[in-house]
Amino acid sequence: MALDAIILAVIIGTLGAIVYSLRVLVLLERRIARMDENIEKMTHVIAKEELQVLKEEKKIESEEKKIESRFKKRR
Repeated sequence: MALDAIILAVIIGTLGAIVYSLRVLVLLERRIARMDENIEKMTHVIAKEELQVLKEEKKIESEEKKIESRFKKRR
């Protein structure tokens, strides 16, 4: 009878460890999902800023070309 109780205790302990491990995995998965969402938001912000920078760069380059063409005409 004592051996049965020991075996039952080991089985219950093992099941408890499995349940606890699954709980930890679910919590980690949620945390990683939140991190992914934050990274995605930051990526969108950076992409918008990059597009703005490229537009400004094109605008500046076109103004430089205008200035260069005016300078060449004066020579």
